[in-house]
Amino acid sequence: MPEKENAEQTQTQTGNNEAKRGQEEQILLPEVTFASFIVSLSTAALVHLGEMEEPGSGAKEKNLPMAKHSIDTLAMLQEKTKGNLDEEEKALLDHILFDLRLKFVKASKSG
Repeated sequence: MPEKENAEQTQTQTGNNEAKRGQEEQILLPEVTFASFIVSLSTAALVHLGEMEEPGSGAKEKNLPMAKHSIDTLAMLQEKTKGNLDEEEKALLDHILFDLRLKFVKASKSG
């Protein structure tokens, strides 16, 4: 019976450790706001444009179709939220889209 108790205790400790890790990960996440969502999408576009390192591998690789998809998603959000954003949110989205489109054209020309 002591083996069974030890196994149950180990499972409980493992579960507690996983729950603590999950709580720690949640604490590190930024607040979900429109601005943080837009920045997240723009970061994905920058990674696909080869401007930033891929988080998992650290490699910088261009994937223009995926970059275009991220930019198009931001453009769709711009269109769908027209008239519903405050000035700061609108300016952020406008500037990010302008910058990403410029980078996309440059990346497309350079191969």
